Amino acid sequence: MTTSTDVARIAERLDALPFTRRHARVLGGSGLGWALDAMDVGLISFVIAALSAQWQLAPTEASWIASAGFAGMAIGASVGGLLADRFGRRHVFALTLLVYGVATGASALVGGLAALLALRFVVGLGLGAELPVASTYVSEFAPARMRGRVIVFLEAFWAIGWTAAALIGYLVVPASADGWRWAFALGAIPAAYALLVRWGLPESPRWLASRGRDAEASAIVGDFEAAAGRVSFTAAATEVGEEHRAPRARVRALWAAPLRRRTAALWLLWFCVNFSYYGAFIWIPTILVSQGYDLVRSFGFTLIITLAQLPGYAVAAWLIEAWGRRATLATFLAGSAVSAVFFGTASGEVAVIAAGMALSFFNLGAWGALYAATPETYPTTLRATGSGWAAGVGRIASIVAPLSVPPLLGLGGAPLLFVVFAAFFAVAVVAALFLREERGRALAEG
Repeated sequence: MTTSTDVARIAERLDALPFTRRHARVLGGSGLGWALDAMDVGLISFVIAALSAQWQLAPTEASWIASAGFAGMAIGASVGGLLADRFGRRHVFALTLLVYGVATGASALVGGLAALLALRFVVGLGLGAELPVASTYVSEFAPARMRGRVIVFLEAFWAIGWTAAALIGYLVVPASADGWRWAFALGAIPAAYALLVRWGLPESPRWLASRGRDAEASAIVGDFEAAAGRVSFTAAATEVGEEHRAPRARVRALWAAPLRRRTAALWLLWFCVNFSYYGAFIWIPTILVSQGYDLVRSFGFTLIITLAQLPGYAVAAWLIEAWGRRATLATFLAGSAVSAVFFGTASGEVAVIAAGMALSFFNLGAWGALYAATPETYPTTLRATGSGWAAGVGRIASIVAPLSVPPLLGLGGAPLLFVVFAAFFAVAVVAALFLREERGRALAEG
């Protein structure tokens, strides 16, 4: 037994705070890492299109490049969540950025497909672990009354990173035969940023309190209270036990009552959304090229489509606290399903861009709501594990999706492909209705 500030009291102090500059620092620091992640994932869609022509890759070989990264992400997400619940959010967050930043930079030097596949797997390990850890980390600082909105704002950094990737894809990748190498070199930026994260951001006080480290937890909350102009105080200490569950026991706990139904709904949601999102957006530039648009024009269309992500996040950020998590998520998933059908059957530049922008708007708004809902589902001692395993299950779909695109295109072209994506979105709508509504509720502790 160790002496610790009452976990519930730490949570009450955090939930009572207004949004301060300290919250903005946590959000901005985590969000920049999130944007760099998106830039890396987005870049690969442009690199695949360029290498398919330069290396004369068959469609199946090109799909391996994306799937290798997602295979790493599946493992990284599952392991990263377990590590974050054991060793802390901040340390794992910094390590993941370092791993995938270095591996992305090294990808610029490869001379063949095998080496690129190996490095993309390592990139995926870091990238897959970072995203669920970052959303868990930020959610544990955000006050309950605005937590959903804050997480959607965090997810909105994805649009910034993907837009940066689209700009690099449009301006750098087609500029020379080595353009894709320069694109990967720019992806090494997170390696340097990891050091800033390690020393610049505080550890989650909820996690510290759950580990019996009351003085550290109270001091961090006190800094946030001081930033809000409030007098900090030391809460009464109580005896609590440190959480030392083995990794296997943590995973089993996700399926114990009353979490079983929530876990099942989340895993199905993550699987379906990952399949449709990565199946579509990783391949959009290549699909456009196959439809007769040249590389520069295809990349230009993709850039315009990407810009629609930002208003999608903005609307989702407002609705998630006005309507709640379930209604917002289900609405944006339904919009994604309809948009996917229209994109698959669109002909002509205006129709392609309009349908693509609608798909981008609804799909990324859905992602924002999903990332907000996921960490809220679990108590502090299981939060990163639960988020990581949900993301890991989703990454299985992101491995399968790029591999499924070439045969589906061969069977029925873009119309069949995007009808399949729409069907997965429709299943996700049903799964979203089984989530517990957490709008305005305090995060579960314990």
